[in-house]
Amino acid sequence: MTEREKAAGAFGKTGARFALALLGGTMLAGVPAPVLAQDAATAAQPPASQPAPAPQGDTIRSITVVGAQRLEPGTILSYIQMRAGDTYSQALADQALKDLYATELFSDASVRNDGGNVVISVTENPVINRIILEGNKRIKNDKILPEIRLAPRQIFTRSKVRADTARIIELYKRQGRFAASVEPKTVELSQNRVDIVFEISEGPKSKVRQINILGNEEFDDGELKGEMVTKEARFFRFFSSNTSYDPDRLAFDQQKLRQFYLTEGYADFRVVSAVAELTPDKRDFIITYVVEEGERYRFGDVEVDSQIRDFDSDRMTNNLAIKSGDWYNAKLVEDTVEQMNELAGTFGYAFADTQPQFVRNQEDLTMDVTFVLREAPRVYVERVDVNGNTLTQDKVIRREFRVAEGDAFNSLQVKRSTNRIKSLGYFQENFEIEQKEGSAPDRIVLEANVEEQPTGELQLSAGFSSIENFILAGSIKQNNFRGRGQTVGASVNYSRYSRSAALSFTEPYVFDRNISAGIDIYRKDYNSFNFTNNDRNRTFEQSTTGFSMRVGVPLTEYISAIGSYTLNYDDVSLDEFTYYSDIDGDGVTECDPVLAGRYLCEAVGNRLSSILGLTLSMRTIDNPYRPTRGHTLSLSTEFAGLGGDVKYLRLRAKGAKYWPVFGGFIFSIQGEGGVIKGLEDRGPGVDDVRLTDRFFLGEPQFRGFDIRGVGPRVLRQPIRDLDGDGVGEVITDRDQVGDDALGGNAFYLGRAELEIPLGSGAREMGLRPSIFVDVGALFNVTKPVLQSAPFPDGIQRQLFDSDGNPLYVDPDDPNQWTTDPTDGSGNPNDPWMYQVAAPFQEVFLGDSASPRVSVGIGVNWNSPFGPFRIDFAHVLKKEPGDDTKRFTFNVGTQF
Repeated sequence: MTEREKAAGAFGKTGARFALALLGGTMLAGVPAPVLAQDAATAAQPPASQPAPAPQGDTIRSITVVGAQRLEPGTILSYIQMRAGDTYSQALADQALKDLYATELFSDASVRNDGGNVVISVTENPVINRIILEGNKRIKNDKILPEIRLAPRQIFTRSKVRADTARIIELYKRQGRFAASVEPKTVELSQNRVDIVFEISEGPKSKVRQINILGNEEFDDGELKGEMVTKEARFFRFFSSNTSYDPDRLAFDQQKLRQFYLTEGYADFRVVSAVAELTPDKRDFIITYVVEEGERYRFGDVEVDSQIRDFDSDRMTNNLAIKSGDWYNAKLVEDTVEQMNELAGTFGYAFADTQPQFVRNQEDLTMDVTFVLREAPRVYVERVDVNGNTLTQDKVIRREFRVAEGDAFNSLQVKRSTNRIKSLGYFQENFEIEQKEGSAPDRIVLEANVEEQPTGELQLSAGFSSIENFILAGSIKQNNFRGRGQTVGASVNYSRYSRSAALSFTEPYVFDRNISAGIDIYRKDYNSFNFTNNDRNRTFEQSTTGFSMRVGVPLTEYISAIGSYTLNYDDVSLDEFTYYSDIDGDGVTECDPVLAGRYLCEAVGNRLSSILGLTLSMRTIDNPYRPTRGHTLSLSTEFAGLGGDVKYLRLRAKGAKYWPVFGGFIFSIQGEGGVIKGLEDRGPGVDDVRLTDRFFLGEPQFRGFDIRGVGPRVLRQPIRDLDGDGVGEVITDRDQVGDDALGGNAFYLGRAELEIPLGSGAREMGLRPSIFVDVGALFNVTKPVLQSAPFPDGIQRQLFDSDGNPLYVDPDDPNQWTTDPTDGSGNPNDPWMYQVAAPFQEVFLGDSASPRVSVGIGVNWNSPFGPFRIDFAHVLKKEPGDDTKRFTFNVGTQF
């Protein structure tokens, strides 16, 4: 008999009090006080008188169950071993109680023997009505409820409540909230039902207050902390999530420390201990690392032992980047292993395995390394399988493979195939082609297990731009139309100064050949090249209606040629009421250069442009939307003159390169330039390239400068009698000067930008800050014929009647007009004049190839209401006439 059974005998024949005391002291230990409030109250009452010892040795004649509500008595009896006809004993009664409590269906049970008539009294555990969470703000219900095992209509047990409480606390710990506490409570309802309420106190997020490193002598704490992912909580890291404590991150940081020391030659380095201590207030952690650096090693003898006959060991040894005498670097060893495996893979050895063997020489502190390239069979592609595609046709995926069934295996071509399938944008970002053994040792199976993702795009946005003011935009695009890889799109944009609509279609493989083709149809309406201060003049209008066809052919794996044909019909007009007058006195109004400037008058009219284009493009970037490595380069030429009214030759070049640097930063340099040459003589003093065909430079491509703020321009400066002395003075204040950008026939623009990494929280919000330097210029345009209106009279024009007859002042009534050039005495009458321009003078500025330079900081944000870009820029160098702008932003439009 056990100690508990001996104790049970002292409490009488039923053992009920023994069961309650036993379970209260063991099974219910650790349940929060509110759950056990009723039991605690019962325990506080004075002990009842002990019942008389149960008679022993009676034959059980009957067993009766009382107190059952939901369960049938027969079901309850099936849980125990006691049966009618057995000899009653205290041990048998105790075992029955144990069996009943083991079911977790009862909160109380007792056994009573009355002369062989055994009565079992039970109190059933309540049924759960609902689960309620209170106080949780940082973690929502949909994250907590899946962690809770209890559910409505289940039987309530305190052990399950304890387990669910621990799960909720563990969930908060994973979120870095170690001060969180959970207090479960029950609310009793009718019909033996209860509501379970988990009252949650979330507490603050536990941060890493301090990181201590002990045992480091060669490197200071700051340098080692810089290698770790975990960072100390500081005010300037409010966006970072790496300041919260994470046990997995603690283990990862130990590996980071080891990697750092191994790359510096400390082959014996080890982390002796890593301890995270929670502060008494449970708000912060203090992490302490104890390290042992050991001695620094150099490379000793480094050689290659090739067991593959196609590779010469001596030649490979001579081509190794590792040289004897260099400081030992484990990262260099890993890179060498990877390079040798890739080299073997390019020759068809898919299962080549390079194993580095190390010999540590303690005497001279050197590390001998032998790279053993183990023997492997040459492998051929047995089969290419495509799985998981439900919408995309197989051929869309297979045509991106650079290896085919029966080809010799080539690891570089497999990697390239992976990147090409990724670049489609139809499947998961972490897609990889899996390599599996084939039916023979020299056969391999390539599997493309894809997970399709939505490829349709519907965008509706409204916003405000410092360039366009209010903007409305809508577009719909399907990048995998009918699962054939075709792209179909339509877009509409409307703002205060521009409107456009476009339809597009692209077929990447015409007739299943590696030839792409596409067509765009569009209509674009623009207003004004003219500014006075920040007021945009809307009297200039340009409407372009046209289409463009293109055909692309790959020349190599990374280079393609794209030919295009564009036909545009342009209609350029000026407000006649504002800019037209009767210049020749013939009664016919025309664009007046005094009012509009000769450069605008030259642009007025309708014209047809027929343009042939050719582009050579190279692209090796890893992501077309947010590249982190690789480069792009394009060279394009356009010839206008195959029919139509416009003749010119335009050349453009553009390139960019991206590098990941400093552990998460992305550095990029970009450059572009262009030149255009008019192929028609438009007369002296008139540029051979029309205004609407020239290049323009400024916001948004050149940060720090206003829209069309760089390059040649004409400033119209008013002349006023400021002092009232009859002497005109020229006004040079840019807020009162007319500013007409003329564009240029050549430009260049360069950018250097460093994208700054933020914490995971900021990345999920789509925030990407960067610092930048922009350099560029716009130049080379024929100097226009400048206009002026001298002070004080300005410029006047003579009036004509509706028949084209000149009008004169009536000598008898100066307020009346006459068509008679002389009065009654034969004296000439004064012509009837009207003023067309206030006194002004024009100056020509900005036609210089001298570089303009700006620096600044910007932030990209993929906001819920559209892409957002904000820039603060300071101009370091500019030329006279350039318009600068320190702050710019765009919302709801591409940037």
